[in-house]
Amino acid sequence: MFTCTRRATLVLALSLATSLTLPAAAMAGDITVFAAASMKNALDEVITNWTTETGNTAVVSYAGSSALAKQIQQGAPADVFISAAVNWMDTLQSENLIKPDTRIDLLGNSIVLIAHGTDAAPVDIASGFDLAGLLGANKLAMAMVDSVPAGVYGKAALTSLGVWETVAPNVAQADNVRAALALVATGEAPMGIVYATDAVAEPDVSVVGTFPVETHPAVIYPAAVTAETTKPEAEDFLTYLSSAAAVAAFERQGFTVLNK
Repeated sequence: MFTCTRRATLVLALSLATSLTLPAAAMAGDITVFAAASMKNALDEVITNWTTETGNTAVVSYAGSSALAKQIQQGAPADVFISAAVNWMDTLQSENLIKPDTRIDLLGNSIVLIAHGTDAAPVDIASGFDLAGLLGANKLAMAMVDSVPAGVYGKAALTSLGVWETVAPNVAQADNVRAALALVATGEAPMGIVYATDAVAEPDVSVVGTFPVETHPAVIYPAAVTAETTKPEAEDFLTYLSSAAAVAAFERQGFTVLNK
């Protein structure tokens, strides 16, 4: 039988465990932002500046755009959604889960081939290039190729170049693009496909080639306020994403700002 002291200790432990597993938005922050994982470095800086300038705060959930969109579909309490692909924003708009009059095309990006280390040799990315030969028996790190935008773009590029079938058996799929980046940074995979902005954020990889823009759909990051939010700070934050300070932060990380 539990003593009073043991009961108190158990209650305290359970309380701590529960608080650690609660969503961050339930504990602090004026708004909750769901954002593509590839935005983390730049968006963290933007939010720090926004908080300094306005006194408002934001809690950010970073993940693959597909996972975030599905969470919003299931009722997750997001105030702002920033996707790395137009189709996921289109899906939410068709289900009346965003406010369409707030929607903007915020950023552009490019898809690159990276290699482990800082001095990897460049690769000529062209039709039929021997990516399978470069990999040998090793893995090519990519985000989920059928759902996460970076993976979808990467697969489209490899398919367009006629090399997807030869490398598909060697693809190591990760939950999001930052997880794919980490596989290359740690050397678990010698090569990977990520956004150019991801490569900027990781000192232990080299960009060895950029996929031609005509080989994949345009990489566009739309942003919008969700339909459920009643917080005026959400639209204020969306407006701030086009401010001079935010533009500078995005451009430092290699994004193309579409909504200046």
